[in-house]
Amino acid sequence: MNGSTAPVKTDDNSEMDTDRSSSKPKKLIISNTHLQAFISSATHAEVVEFIENLNDSIIGLPLDHPVLVSPNVTNLLQVLERIKEIAHSHPPVDNKASRFGNPAFREFYDHIDQESEELHGSLDVPEEKRVELSTYLTESWGNRTRIDYGSGMELNFLCWLLCLKKLDVLGPEDYPAVVLKVFWKYIEVMRYLQSTYWLEPAGSHGVWGLDDYHFLPFLFGAGQLRNHKYLKPKSIHDPDVLEGFSNQYMYLACIQFINSIKTASLRWHSPMLDDISGVKTWDKVNSGMIKMYRAEVLAKLPVAQHFLFGTLLPFPNVDLEQIDKKTDESLVVDHAGHLHVKGQQGWGECCGIPIPSSFAAANCENKNPAIRRIPFD
Repeated sequence: MNGSTAPVKTDDNSEMDTDRSSSKPKKLIISNTHLQAFISSATHAEVVEFIENLNDSIIGLPLDHPVLVSPNVTNLLQVLERIKEIAHSHPPVDNKASRFGNPAFREFYDHIDQESEELHGSLDVPEEKRVELSTYLTESWGNRTRIDYGSGMELNFLCWLLCLKKLDVLGPEDYPAVVLKVFWKYIEVMRYLQSTYWLEPAGSHGVWGLDDYHFLPFLFGAGQLRNHKYLKPKSIHDPDVLEGFSNQYMYLACIQFINSIKTASLRWHSPMLDDISGVKTWDKVNSGMIKMYRAEVLAKLPVAQHFLFGTLLPFPNVDLEQIDKKTDESLVVDHAGHLHVKGQQGWGECCGIPIPSSFAAANCENKNPAIRRIPFD
């Protein structure tokens, strides 16, 4: 890899270069050396601390627990409601011949991209920061080219909230509402997008992941259940518990959702979740989820290479050209304009194997019950 700083256009409308003067966040992690610089940075520490603080704020609190909903939180909820309205205005097109993502998602994405700065008009943020904030928000809903979604996009939404916190739009007093109201509303909108546009799981681990798409609802959901007198991790196997409490706790809602769209038992389609149910306490599950997030999301190149850096969440002050010269890894741009890091240890393909969404698989099975099941069904 040479030390050129020329920008590389990516498939999500961001640029990847070393010019930090622009207000539009950019991708800068292109090797394990860059990743290690990020892991040691103040930005990484801020992200982890933000997650931990949000988690601590909702320990023991069900979704309907009375929390302070400030005017700024109300504005955020209105932004998310508007995004759902935009999705409704772009219904899926006839795509019966394919089990993969619906092309109408691109129309939704473009609409969000065009309106994103305007959406920030209701928020008390400096006008010069709107482009930066808009990039994080736009990239929270999925990838336009591949029509997929994964933990990297979920991380973009978290970064959007963190940026708002750094701009004093949100404060610690808002954290319970940020998780129980704003973040859960985001998940609601994402479930609609996933089921409507059949978003493919981005870099899915298949059955060895928590969920085809999400991580944070399990982390925060385990925090909600910490110290619960009656509900235990093994309670996820009780249909009556799921029926009675899934509207109160994110973790249980996620389990019920997975069961509703996948066939066979939890042990078959979600063995990791099944294994976690053997842990004795939610406290251990919750702390384990935080460690897992740091290791599997923030410290894995296939995910972290999509992290967007700007003035609010800056890349560490290191010499990128010198890093580039030292690494044996190279950056390849495929026909779709997507960045792949070659030479990394671990996954050979940063995006995993493209697979159809569970919604598409379930729809196909309902139409043709005789179809042979495959592992992600």
